[in-house]
Amino acid sequence: MCLLRRAAATALVLAAALAAPARADDPKIPFERYTLPNGLEVILAPDPSVPLVAVNVWYHVGSGLEVPGKSGFAHLFEHMLFQGSKNVGADKHFDILKKAGADQINGTTNSDRTNYFEVVPSNQLEMALWLESDRMGFLLPMLTEPSLKNQIDVVRNERRQRYDNVPYGQSGLAMADALYPAGHPYKYQTIGRHEDLVAASLADVVGFYKTWYVPANATLTLCGDFDPKTVKAQVAKWFGAFPASQKPVPVKVPPPTVTSKRIEVKDNFAKLTQVTWDWISPANYAPDDAELDIAASALAREGTGRLYRILVYEKQLAQSVRAYQSGQGFSGTFEIAVTLRTGADQAAVEKIVEDEVAKLGRENLSDREIARVVTANEAGAIYGLENLMTRANQLQGYNHFLGNPDSLTWDLDRYRTTTPEKIRAAVAKYLTPDHHIVLVTSPAAAPAAGAKP
Repeated sequence: MCLLRRAAATALVLAAALAAPARADDPKIPFERYTLPNGLEVILAPDPSVPLVAVNVWYHVGSGLEVPGKSGFAHLFEHMLFQGSKNVGADKHFDILKKAGADQINGTTNSDRTNYFEVVPSNQLEMALWLESDRMGFLLPMLTEPSLKNQIDVVRNERRQRYDNVPYGQSGLAMADALYPAGHPYKYQTIGRHEDLVAASLADVVGFYKTWYVPANATLTLCGDFDPKTVKAQVAKWFGAFPASQKPVPVKVPPPTVTSKRIEVKDNFAKLTQVTWDWISPANYAPDDAELDIAASALAREGTGRLYRILVYEKQLAQSVRAYQSGQGFSGTFEIAVTLRTGADQAAVEKIVEDEVAKLGRENLSDREIARVVTANEAGAIYGLENLMTRANQLQGYNHFLGNPDSLTWDLDRYRTTTPEKIRAAVAKYLTPDHHIVLVTSPAAAPAAGAKP
């Protein structure tokens, strides 16, 4: 009887989550946004709860803004910024921050932006501002042929470690190549091609810096324990003297039209066959982005996803199943990947996947399936706000894509207010069998006995 009551209560909670309107009590991050005369955008989000500050700088350039022959430049440049700047010295950035008790020191690059970040004790905030300002304004004196060659080698080795010499690493590269036409900036992924990296010259890197690493193309976000009045003076001190700049205007690239085809990859590192389906889908935060995200969860969520349940639990044909909607600035991709168990019937697996996707385009998801995603999405978003750096990145992301750092409720409402009909329509519109790439990755044949390695 207790289990029945618990099940009934759970059903009521899920139904309430689906039906809930936009909540006025969503967490709010108090912030102030302003722009320096030279164009640098600043977002301040004070919180005295703990004596720490997350320092987060986004340069609004990623691999999606690269041109043919220059793939990997955005990521390469991320590495270059840790080589040193005029007043900091060569390879001193990490050492200075670590000695000051900093944490989470790093940088990342994707198709839309490059960010640099650290969490520092609040009494070391001005030191962190000095470090970020020095590499924004005084990097060129430290850019040398040896430092460039060093980082080209580092990035190429990273590609080997993450793509060339790992199971299924080549599959992601092959899929991107198949999805996008020549000249499209998403064709080679953020890591870039070896030949483009080797060909990078010092003049190329200087030109990239002068174009994209100007104050008007950057946003500095601070979250944590600081006095806004004091910090404004410090920001003006360390960044305000840079000359006025203009934000570059990106050239928008339309989504490609994909004609369905099948490709195969023989993988020297894979032990199991993997089948992957990819479709071109909406851009980040665009209409139908949230609907396809819900559909991906309904298909592959561990334990309850339709494909997961059929392929992993019931028929035991698959080792793993994943699906996700990945929006980017210009367009996105919807991907389903199934790693088969040894001896599994591949044709049966492919038919099950294609039948379940087609079913999503014909029939509505249940309220329960949608409510799971709505609840998990809301819980994850709110839980993430506990971390200062996650908070800073959320403000940055909403600001970058939507022009408003205060977009949490709008974002959550995309999931709260959607309908089964809208989800079904999005699947029927985008996940069609005549516009997808099917990629089969299979283990390469074992070398013959006695063959030389």
